[in-house]
Amino acid sequence: MKFRALLPGVCVLFFAIGCHQHPLTDYRPLDQAGMWSSGLEDLKKLNTSDSEVAQLVKAKQARLSDDTCVALVAAAHERKHPFISGESTANLAGAGYSEDQILQIAKADQLDTISGDAVALRLIGLSDSFVQFILQRRLQGHPTVSSPEIARLKNTGLTEKKILDQIKSGLTDAQADREIAAREAARDGAGAGFVRIRGRRPH
Repeated sequence: MKFRALLPGVCVLFFAIGCHQHPLTDYRPLDQAGMWSSGLEDLKKLNTSDSEVAQLVKAKQARLSDDTCVALVAAAHERKHPFISGESTANLAGAGYSEDQILQIAKADQLDTISGDAVALRLIGLSDSFVQFILQRRLQGHPTVSSPEIARLKNTGLTEKKILDQIKSGLTDAQADREIAAREAARDGAGAGFVRIRGRRPH
């Protein structure tokens, strides 16, 4: 009698535990994208969903390794949400970020938050050390001037070292904008000061 009384509660508990299980997930798209069977088995252990498989296909198409794909899902699950950042991951890989850097961003749960800015840093043509410094600051939550402002500072002729020194001192976008305006005005003024005199040559 007591067992019968407990049975409904047990069923509810089983349903609550199993409601997020994905035993019928279709892993064929990943197989077709080149993932080995060992990677597929690891994803099955992580209870990967169909929507996550679709996201991982984007990562595989960007030539990420099976181990990294599995680690991306594991990192998302540790944060209590599914992996939804296939496009951001692919964009980072396409911009030249290493798998270790991508995983570092994923473990900080910031793939979608900073991927656009991180890709922009690469497009500016900055050194690897500069990009890594900026990336670390953003992952750690330190105030950092935006990529467009960094590009504009670089275009005014400031060296990477000088830009880094200013960022370390707490440079904001507003301060960067003022400095850019001042440097551009000084440059334009210097150009305006040169006047070519035209006329006949003396005989």
